[in-house]
Amino acid sequence: MKYLKKYLPYILIIILLSVGFALLFNSFQNHDNKYLKVVFLDVGQGDAIYIEAPNGKQVLVDGGPDSKLLSSLSKVMPFADRSIDMIIATHGDMDHIGGFPLLLDSYKVASIIENGNISNTKIFSSLENKIIKNKINKIIAHRGMHIILDEKNNIYIDILYPDRDISKLESNDGSIVGKLVYGNNSFMLTGDASLYVENLIEWNESDATIHSDVLKLGHHGAKTASSILWLEKVNPKVAIVSAGKNNKYGHPSEETLNRLSSLKIPFMNTSEIGNILFKSDGVNLVY
Repeated sequence: MKYLKKYLPYILIIILLSVGFALLFNSFQNHDNKYLKVVFLDVGQGDAIYIEAPNGKQVLVDGGPDSKLLSSLSKVMPFADRSIDMIIATHGDMDHIGGFPLLLDSYKVASIIENGNISNTKIFSSLENKIIKNKINKIIAHRGMHIILDEKNNIYIDILYPDRDISKLESNDGSIVGKLVYGNNSFMLTGDASLYVENLIEWNESDATIHSDVLKLGHHGAKTASSILWLEKVNPKVAIVSAGKNNKYGHPSEETLNRLSSLKIPFMNTSEIGNILFKSDGVNLVY
């Protein structure tokens, strides 16, 4: 007992150093300086997409409906990492921003991009209050915005929509649509964009701009999105459904699945697979 008391401070220092080295090692293990990492998070009936560039910059597109965001995020981020460079709220619906207020309680966030629309819901008010309280830089998305994630590797997100005042549009029709690009690989991220929004983008953009390797299906695979023409123009190698298991909305719809099948486009569903990870070195896409 006498010796234990004598050496207890040293034992505690060794334990603390061991924990510190373990956390640092975990951080290095989880940071890959070659690959762009994109993870479609399993957050139930909602959307959340984690993006990490080779330089370590992190972006979270949408926050799911609730606290499940934090548990899914903990599986792809280092334990000791409590900061995210940017979050993007494609629109103000609960299943896209519900987890953000809780996120802002646990993580330091530098910037948020929104579509500029205002919702009268409690969850939207809560998010806006925490943006002000935490002094987060707020940016309103618009077509033509070019967001650089990694200058050295030329990794960026181009905002394709909104291209107009969306204040009088239905919520889903105001969803931010962006294309994430790294070299030869690209991801079309659509929020809850509808057939209406797809038509506007098809009108504004070239086929080359619309084409993407990975397509996050609009509105969780609902029949109100993902037209045949849109799917043909995007022409993805794989489509992603972000939806909850046995959800009451019937997402993904049979109509959408039939369209994918007719064009021989395979799809993956977060409700069946869980978190869906993609890695790109700018040439090869692994998933």
